Amino acid sequence: MRVMVLEHPAAHGPPPLVARDLDDLRAGPGELVLDVVACAACRTDLQLVRGDLASHRLPVIPGHQVVGRVAQVGNGVEDWSVGDSAGAFWLASSCDTCDACRAGRENLCPEARFTGWDVDGGYATRMTVRADFAVRLPDGDPEDVAPLLCGGVIGYRALHRSGIQPGGRLGLYGFGASASLAIQVARHWGCEVYVATRAERDRERALEMGASWAGGSTERPPVPLDAAVTFAPVGSVVIAALQALDRGGTVAINAIHLDQIPAFNYDDLWWERSITSVANVTRQDAREFLALAAEIGIRTNPIPYPLGDAARALGDLETGIIGAGAAVLRPTET
Repeated sequence: MRVMVLEHPAAHGPPPLVARDLDDLRAGPGELVLDVVACAACRTDLQLVRGDLASHRLPVIPGHQVVGRVAQVGNGVEDWSVGDSAGAFWLASSCDTCDACRAGRENLCPEARFTGWDVDGGYATRMTVRADFAVRLPDGDPEDVAPLLCGGVIGYRALHRSGIQPGGRLGLYGFGASASLAIQVARHWGCEVYVATRAERDRERALEMGASWAGGSTERPPVPLDAAVTFAPVGSVVIAALQALDRGGTVAINAIHLDQIPAFNYDDLWWERSITSVANVTRQDAREFLALAAEIGIRTNPIPYPLGDAARALGDLETGIIGAGAAVLRPTET
């Protein structure tokens, strides 16, 4: 099988992914082998190859937004069959026995493992996934579905973490792929959405997608916000969002890596404003969001790349060429 593997992170230069031909996979007990049909690239992939996130394992095959077709079913698996469409997402496994898992918070499990970080992911023609962590997928073109599996699911969890209620005033800080999916959910809930982002083209796109206002990344919205979600991995944006909140509002930080949060005035936090992080996702998040995406017809704006151009896809993501679109690798087009 063909893979694009990360052997050593590099902070500069082209993203360091290397093409390799490896032996074919076999499904172990409780596992599925998937023929990868599409795998969307994520900013987390970029942070891994750049070394912003410490490697858990090297070499490793990145990729955690995977649309696949079941090619093999391991012993003990009864609810999947060869030929089924199946998805793999960020959470690859959890222990199922700790306090967090028993409370439905498997995203906080100390033994959790993550696709493309702890276990090999979808920058490949084939991959394995634990059958009980594979997800059923909505109908649609695989290129359209793949970006839902991280940017969509984590954005959905971030909206819930922010506490936004239907009809509320929501701020989105940064307007890349994940935010462009979150705004569709928020508009479905009847929220007024205020977008703060650096690029003029992203502000224009936000308005086209139903935002009530769009301004610069640290510009104050014209009304106090009930909640905000920050997508940009920049700490100063968190403070800008906090300063835009009404009393009792929450900023949810949707980032696995953040440069730093600058010092700020306590008055910005007073009146029971709060800051919370968004750490990973659960299987239930994925199931709920994928059902909602099918119900309301969420659009993802995929941009296809052959598997062999994975480094170019991440480079385009890094430089902003992709904008609010989603780079999607097609392994059959190597």
